[in-house]
Amino acid sequence: MRKIERRAMICLILAFALFVGICTFGYRFVRYGSEWASFPANKHLYSSTGTITDRDGDILSSVDSSGRHYYDDETVRKATLHAVGDKAGSIGTGAIHAFSDKLSGYNLLTGSKSPFSTEKVLNLTIDAAFNVVAYNALDGQKGTVGVYDYTTGEILCMVSTPTYDPENVPENMDSEEYDGAYLNRFLSSAIVPGSIFKIVTLNAALENIPDIYDRTFKCTGSTTVGGIEITCPHAHGTLDIQDAFANSCNGVFGKLAAEMGGDTMQKYVDAAGLTSSISVDGIQTAKGTFSFVGEDSGQVAWSGVGQGKDALNPCSMMTYMGAIASGGSTAVPKLIKSVDGTIIPSISTNKKTDTLINSNTAEQIHKMMRNNVEQTYGASRFPDGTCAKSGTAEVGGGLSPNAWFSGFIDDPEHPYAFIVLVENGGGGSSVAGEVASKVLNAIVDKM
Repeated sequence: MRKIERRAMICLILAFALFVGICTFGYRFVRYGSEWASFPANKHLYSSTGTITDRDGDILSSVDSSGRHYYDDETVRKATLHAVGDKAGSIGTGAIHAFSDKLSGYNLLTGSKSPFSTEKVLNLTIDAAFNVVAYNALDGQKGTVGVYDYTTGEILCMVSTPTYDPENVPENMDSEEYDGAYLNRFLSSAIVPGSIFKIVTLNAALENIPDIYDRTFKCTGSTTVGGIEITCPHAHGTLDIQDAFANSCNGVFGKLAAEMGGDTMQKYVDAAGLTSSISVDGIQTAKGTFSFVGEDSGQVAWSGVGQGKDALNPCSMMTYMGAIASGGSTAVPKLIKSVDGTIIPSISTNKKTDTLINSNTAEQIHKMMRNNVEQTYGASRFPDGTCAKSGTAEVGGGLSPNAWFSGFIDDPEHPYAFIVLVENGGGGSSVAGEVASKVLNAIVDKM
């Protein structure tokens, strides 16, 4: 009798395990079935279905009986590679890989390649012409350019270099020339930001130092905080907070960060969304990393000017710029405009971020970023209403600094936030600013 009871118990346990397993598989099938079907190893489906167009309807990639093909022009193919993707699936952020279920017309009940599934036309938000302008402006240097409409979330330009021609993949892809070519720097990298991070330090200072507008600072070109020397390219003399921001004074912003302390600085970098991942139509961006909590005052000072252990994701910073322009919250970036001409509510509605910055503080920083352009960068270089901050990030190893330029356009007809990175490019305003100038002027002229 006891043997029968034990065997019955074992059968019940096995039956329960089978039930749990079926339920788990059923959930995963419903949740991930489209991804399984369109996995790159499934050559029957991956890279063999669907058409990808830019926002104007120009066909960037399509399929015929001989396989997948790309736009006729080589420069367009290179400029849009990280948005469209490659045939082998090496670029995970490309539409061929990231949105393969939408391209194949996968159906939960009948799968794909059935009488009930039809191949789709995926219309991206990017404009191929803007990508070409950005690609040419980078002029062979490693980096990224991103521009988006902070009222709708549509990414108008997304370029990452180095890149290559997906129709003629180079044989020397493992050479230094193509180092990082599979990486979408806009979505998937985190890189030392330099002085564009001073926007976050300014955000914290405006809300935590009551007399910040009444203070004056004297920059001699070097200051010591917590035993660490914080240097500027040259002595800036006597400054108020607006002049310190316009002149990007490391000494002033290092001292302010140390005065507020690591806990406060970490609170503001987290609130800005720079340590979180953004879902761009399901593509998760890289998280930024910042070390403030538990650090001594010297390290906090150095991190407060965007150096030290700081690493920033370009897409997240662009989104933060959109929040400043919008008064606190902004549209979440997106890459899908429509599928077969139909907007998909689950992915293409204008989703909003959490509040990334207080509205009153955003207004103050807004004015200071506009002053930067007028006082330091040259307003004539950029579209009317451009507000910006440059950054020159030291990377060591005898290499030239990374050049950054970030900001937005204060214009209801052209509500665009942007980010430019030129790795080892040199000066932020002169190098990255020039790239931004070419791209923004091209977009405003057309849109």
